[in-house]
Order: sequence, then structure tokens, then C-alpha cells
Amino acid sequence: MQPNALFDLTGRVALITGGSKGLGKAMARAFAAAGASVVISSRHEDELRQAADEITLGLPARAAYVVADVSRRPEAERLAREACQPFGRIDILVNNAGGNVPQPIDEITDDEWDHLLELNLTSCMVLTRALVPGMKERRWGRVIHISSIMGLASKEGRNAYSATKAALIGMARSSALELGPFGITVNCLAPGPFLTDLPMNLLKPEEKQTFAERTALRRWGEPRELAGPALLLASDAGSYITGTTIVVDGGTLVKTF
Repeated sequence: MQPNALFDLTGRVALITGGSKGLGKAMARAFAAAGASVVISSRHEDELRQAADEITLGLPARAAYVVADVSRRPEAERLAREACQPFGRIDILVNNAGGNVPQPIDEITDDEWDHLLELNLTSCMVLTRALVPGMKERRWGRVIHISSIMGLASKEGRNAYSATKAALIGMARSSALELGPFGITVNCLAPGPFLTDLPMNLLKPEEKQTFAERTALRRWGEPRELAGPALLLASDAGSYITGTTIVVDGGTLVKTF
């Protein structure tokens, strides 16, 4: 098989949550460039409309979008139904939508805890539960959860965030065992410091510098640098990879002192 054929997604359909910007948009663009039709979702229609145009710019690929707030379980369930309508099915699910509310363990409120669990973890279960039956019928599918290095290590004030991202890793392992006989792979990507809105809005300037210095490459990652690993897991190039977590962190976790 030719190298290009290994990464070819022609005829596949991908759903990327949180796909209007940042990592989600970069992954959607990579899938579209590989030949997939893509469906993106977020809470804001104006951002989705613009992102869909940019994702397919200069490409023969097709893109659609669904407005949904996946932190609300009925909205996640509706997204699973409506995402299948534009192109008839979903072959590749990327659970990328997520958030963070930094709080010490003795200060986080029930509402903050519940919101992050619904957004970062439960929505991934809901969408996977809804879309996997179709993948099982077709005996091909890819589920990619966007975890984080905060699911493998952590930092002060990241209690709920780290808990949800670690849970995704556990869910991927179990799901991989259940779904492997049907030709479905389930994996996690664990990004490190990437230049997206979430860390840029949460971190102080000195914290941003500290994160950069902790990486082996001494810099933050660009969203496009997660697109390659995502394409690997979504395509036949990664057909024998399942139940695992690929760390994409510029060498952050290798530094101990």
C-alpha cells in the first residue's frame, strides 16, 4: 500500500466536537484534506459557519455543522442524531469539546464539578454510545477522545479537569476491548501545551512561559501539530492501534526536574 493510501479518508465521515476553532478545527481540516466529509459542532453558529468554509477552502471535501452545547446531555444526544443527517452516517468520532475551571479541591462548587464532568466526560460517553451501533453494523469505526497530559500528570487547581481527562483514558481502554471485534478502534490523544483559547485565557503570562520552558522543544504547540496524530488514528495507517493514549506534548512529561 502506498503511503498516501494509508492516510486516505475518502468516503469516510467524521464528527469533531469543538470543531469551530483551535485543535478541533485543525483536525477537521486535516481530515477534509485526506478526503473525508466532516461535521463540526460547537455552541456558536457564526463561528461554525466560518470554520466550515475555512476547513474546506481549496478542497473538494464537504463540511456541515450542528450547533449544540454538549455539556447538556439532551443536546449531546440531539447532536448524535443530527450529525448523521448531512452525509448519512458517522465513521469517525473525535470527542474534542472540553473546558476547565481551575479551583482548589476545597473550593470547587457542585455546579462547577458537575458541569466539567458533563462537558469533558459524559458527552464523550453519550456520543460514543449513540454512534457506535452504526459503526458496528458497518464493521469499521474510529473513536478518538481528546484527553490531556493533565490526565497523566497534573497541576494545582486542576482537580476536576485532571479527573475527567484521566477517566477518558480508562474509558478508551475498556471500549477498545468491547469494540475491537467489530473493526472499531478507540484511542486517546493527550495534548500538552497548545496555543488555543483555553490555556491562553486561563494562564497568566508567567505560567505560559513556564509551560513553554518545561517542554523539550521549549515552545508551545501549534494546533496543526495535533492534526497528524489525529489523522494517524482516524485512518488505516493506525488500524492496529487501539486502547492506547498517544502523548503529543513537545516532550513535557519527560522532564522530571
